[in-house]
Amino acid sequence: MADNVRPPFRADHVGSLLRPKAVHQARAEFAAGQITAEELGRIEDTAIREVIRRQGEVGLKTATDGELRRQSWHMDFIYQLGGITKVQDDTIRVAFHNKDKDYEYAPPSAHVTERITLPETIFASAFSFLRANVSDAQTAKLTIPSPSMVHYRGGRSAINAEVYPDLEQFWDDLAAAYAKQLSGIYDLGGRYLQLDDTSLAYVNDPAQREHVKEIGGDPLHQHETYIATINKAIANRPADMAITTHMCRGNNQSMWAAEGGYDFIADTLFNQLEVDGFFCEWDDERSGGFEPLRYLPKGKRVVLGVVTTKRGELESKDFIKRRIEEAARYTDIDQLCLSGQCGFSSTEEGNDLTEQQQWDKLRLIVEVAQEIWGD
Repeated sequence: MADNVRPPFRADHVGSLLRPKAVHQARAEFAAGQITAEELGRIEDTAIREVIRRQGEVGLKTATDGELRRQSWHMDFIYQLGGITKVQDDTIRVAFHNKDKDYEYAPPSAHVTERITLPETIFASAFSFLRANVSDAQTAKLTIPSPSMVHYRGGRSAINAEVYPDLEQFWDDLAAAYAKQLSGIYDLGGRYLQLDDTSLAYVNDPAQREHVKEIGGDPLHQHETYIATINKAIANRPADMAITTHMCRGNNQSMWAAEGGYDFIADTLFNQLEVDGFFCEWDDERSGGFEPLRYLPKGKRVVLGVVTTKRGELESKDFIKRRIEEAARYTDIDQLCLSGQCGFSSTEEGNDLTEQQQWDKLRLIVEVAQEIWGD
């Protein structure tokens, strides 16, 4: 990665891509015991090589593996941390919505039953495969859940009080585990890491802050603890490792979980979180206006997620450019970039659009970025 070209790029994307039919079928066959893990891996390898090629074909400078090996964008990572136990806790329910339906379920959750550690670098083999297959024109990007996501859903009630009678030690251990993860990815050649953190968008929603209160958290200041923990985790990252964060309000089969603008956290977020860029969701009225961008300090970039990944209809270039112009009223346009508002497949089911619609949207993002910024 050239020293003068640091992520986020003018045209970027959040990371997850729709799973090709061959991967869906292979995962079902593996679950049924019809193929081996090695056979599944070979099918995933083939699909990942193809999505890497397609990302380059549409003009993206970054490439991910589409998270094609994961069932969930975050839990596949969290369950591999030392000290985490997977629990089917029916008291922790998650609600998603769209204009057509409401969907509530109780997924397995993560309980902290021992001290948090990192036994080995998570997603190491997946990232090594990605990096070995990107072209010279592409930067390999790994996406992982932010430290905040280990805590947000269950809060204090999901952390064993005998293991962590004082939560300060929990935050210290969590930050240390993530620092070790960053170091491991860097040693594998990783220079672009994205921390996905829905919690920092969720807490803008008064209903979500009420949830935080109900499970024993501090709805007014919990985001400050999250930001401090992330900063501790990334404090010693090498100078040539770019770190960004993505913050949306939920993405599950084209449904969302929270709403509200970034106003509640914007000042603290933009001025205290020590990342290089922020992927923010602004694809509809749920996301509020661009006014929070007035807090963005010099030297950082915001990636405007104004192209929706929840629907297949293709936005017009004029529409996207008008949205960018609106955002530029509150910050320097040279501090802005463009992306989809989220990934296309945060869970293995994917959103309600086709693979072709996905590639059309990514190509559109690249073309608009080139017309505005020329790079």
